[in-house]
Amino acid sequence: MSDPMESGAPPEVRRALAIALDVDDLVDALRLARQLQPWFGVAKVGLELFSAAGPDAIESLIDAGFEVFIDLKLHDIPTTVNKAARVLGALGASYLTLHARDDAPMLRAGVDGFRDGARNAGLDEPCALAVTVLTSDRGAPLHIMPRRAALAAETGCGGIVCAASDLHDARQVAPRLVRVVPGIRPVGSDAHDQARAATPFDAIRAGADLLVIGRAVTDAAHPAVAAAAIAADVAAGMAPAN
Repeated sequence: MSDPMESGAPPEVRRALAIALDVDDLVDALRLARQLQPWFGVAKVGLELFSAAGPDAIESLIDAGFEVFIDLKLHDIPTTVNKAARVLGALGASYLTLHARDDAPMLRAGVDGFRDGARNAGLDEPCALAVTVLTSDRGAPLHIMPRRAALAAETGCGGIVCAASDLHDARQVAPRLVRVVPGIRPVGSDAHDQARAATPFDAIRAGADLLVIGRAVTDAAHPAVAAAAIAADVAAGMAPAN
């Protein structure tokens, strides 16, 4: 495989990497996204950027060639979640997070709204993601993640968000769901507030489909160099084990 620092990452690696654009200015977000585009195919818009730029963030990143991951962790009454998710689906978001808090009607409403919005806009079917247990949560009981993963499958979610350490249980409970893993940190890097971090290689080897990368790249002295190293680690994790 070619050097990802020189040529960027191959398509299968870029599809597995989401860059978290946790900034409060759309111009800065787009500058960062374009700089890192050779290694990332997905751009994550969280509360900070969405609060600053709203729907413009989604549309601008789609125009720049990214799949867009909206990380708003919606959690409200079903009608409100359904209507909000429908708007985000119509805007072209590919992924949307919903809190999986033992609330099946809310999850179903979010899934239905997100799909309906995309379908009514003539877009491909998007993927609603149920957030199981945050990677910063050190004290969640062991039974919580499997129960929430099962609920995600039952309510029609396309995937879940979980820690790398939960991937084995996730595969057992909901094997068909897309598995999204945040809290990714290269070997030797600062874990920051992530209580259950994992390396890119280990997360991919354990069965992650999409890794969310933030400060490990965006706070690096040389973001492109950090991105290339992570892409190389992911490619190694995808390679058949000897």
